[in-house]
Order: sequence, then structure tokens, then C-alpha cells
Amino acid sequence: MRKVRDESPLANRDAWLEFIMDEYGERLTKMAYNYVKDWKLAEDIVQDVFIACYKNYDKIDEVISFKSWIYRLAINKSKDVLKSYAFRKVVMNSRMFALFSSKEMSPEKDLLKRSEEEFLSFCVLSLPVKYREVITLYYYEECSIEEIQGILGVNHNTIKTRLSRGRMKLKKMMERRGYNGEQA
Repeated sequence: MRKVRDESPLANRDAWLEFIMDEYGERLTKMAYNYVKDWKLAEDIVQDVFIACYKNYDKIDEVISFKSWIYRLAINKSKDVLKSYAFRKVVMNSRMFALFSSKEMSPEKDLLKRSEEEFLSFCVLSLPVKYREVITLYYYEECSIEEIQGILGVNHNTIKTRLSRGRMKLKKMMERRGYNGEQA
């Protein structure tokens, strides 16, 4: 997104911010959640990302790939939170992989599908960060290898290797545990 403001009729800073919040908000929150495993904390991280965007509005034309830039910003802020003492202290005292459940009753097929998706999400979240981030960017965010290279600043072949190893680890995890999450 070389010239964000020229590509849309959005002329002022507030409208532009609202546009990027609508465009990237949910995806960035999911990305941050993959790191911190706490939805509220992920939302706070994304809010910080949007504040940084707002502050850098005048410099945004200098950004070659806006998508890569905003994802890199979210990833860096997530990693900063992971490094902080306060976060480590809270994580030690909380359940790390709490799954969100719907308050509505759903038909049996929806329940089964949701269960399988939750299990896959749990497995992805169980991967080491270096595999989890490439799996998430490639499959969930549908980024190309080149886009991932721009976001993470990692060699092209390294990304391919991490994707391959991440898939193998996921496959082993799923085979070992089965769909109910118990050891086979």
C-alpha cells in the first residue's frame, strides 16, 4: 500500500485510521493472540499498533508495503509483551490455553466443526513461535512467502523450511493426540 491516502477517498487522519482499523483490526488481533495467548492483551497490543499508525500518519507514504509494516509492528509489540516481566508473571499464574466457547447452543455439526477447529488452533498455538508465526501468516493470513519474508525479515528458504517443519510438527501432534486432545 504505497500511497494509502491516494488509493482511497479517505482524506483525513481520523478517517484513514478508521479504515485501517476495519481492514486490519481483527487479523492483527488474531496474530497478536498467537503470541500472547490472551485475547484482551492481544486487543491492547493492536490498539498500540493503531496508535503508532496514527502518530506516523505523515510518514506513511515512505512505507513500501503497508501490510508488511503493520504486521511487523504487531509482531514486534507482541514479542515485547512476551519479554516483559509483568507478562511472564501473569502467565505463570493463569491457564495458558483457555478456549473461548459460544454462549449459544449450536447444531451437532457446528459443534463438531468448532471442536475440530479449536483442536487445530490449540495445536498451532502449541508450536514454537518460529513455526507458529509462519504457519499463521501463510495459512490464516494468506500471505505469500515473499510477504512473510518482508514481515519477518527472514530468508526465503528459512520460511519454507519453517513451514515444512511446522506442518510436520502439527501432523505429529494431531496424530498423537487425536481430535479429542487426549494422548492416543
